[in-house]
Amino acid sequence: MSEPSKDPPADIERLVAIMARLRDPESGCEWDTAQTFGTIAPYTIEEAYEVADACQRHDMADLKDELGDLLLQVVFHSRIAEEAGDFALADVVAAICDKMERRHPHIFGGGAQGGHHLWEQIKAEERGAKGHESAVDGVAIALPALLRAEKLQKRAARTGFDWPDTSGPRAKVDEEIAEIEAATTDAEREEEIGDLLFAVVNWARKLEVDAEAALRGASAKFERRFKGMEAAAGQTFPTLDLEAQEALWQRVKGDADPMRPTCSAAD
Repeated sequence: MSEPSKDPPADIERLVAIMARLRDPESGCEWDTAQTFGTIAPYTIEEAYEVADACQRHDMADLKDELGDLLLQVVFHSRIAEEAGDFALADVVAAICDKMERRHPHIFGGGAQGGHHLWEQIKAEERGAKGHESAVDGVAIALPALLRAEKLQKRAARTGFDWPDTSGPRAKVDEEIAEIEAATTDAEREEEIGDLLFAVVNWARKLEVDAEAALRGASAKFERRFKGMEAAAGQTFPTLDLEAQEALWQRVKGDADPMRPTCSAAD
């Protein structure tokens, strides 16, 4: 691996200049000049997930590339904002520097006490300054559904609105399952399944389990085992009846899972 650079500012300036050239209305790239905040946002989300994927796989070469792609998204959004006269990348950097120093007065503020508890208090004060009246205001709608549910529950819990232990959310799961079974319309079933998923996230939270990570792990495990079934059966797999496919599933499930990546914590 190459030695880490000691002079990132010059590299950032190069990236900013590249983006300015790409966005030039006269000589820039047709695709880049056509983009807006709205059209770029899905790519930003995708790049963040690709960073998380590289972290989970402990692939440092890939992580370096994916962090670059994510950084490009920050520069891209900042360039669009600069063209509109709203802010530039330097303002973004200054704002996050100010925020980190403000939220760590025990580090940067001359010895104030508080640590993480003070961080949460300062965040709450910042939300109030932005006009957020509810404890659950400001939880991004674009977050993955499980993650957003957990964040809403944590915000509510800070006000005291929370189960005292795991028995409450566990009972709520059973209650929601019964309501799904009692539903008589598609709309009712959709609503009740949503309530069930929300309840499962709440139960996971009380068990100190990251629901989003747990579901990603379960999906990875299913994918791995399904590929194992396909490999065992060959091209005949789609022609097998359900009983034969189930037998293959049980065989793959009982194996040592040779396709399992060494860095996975799915099971």
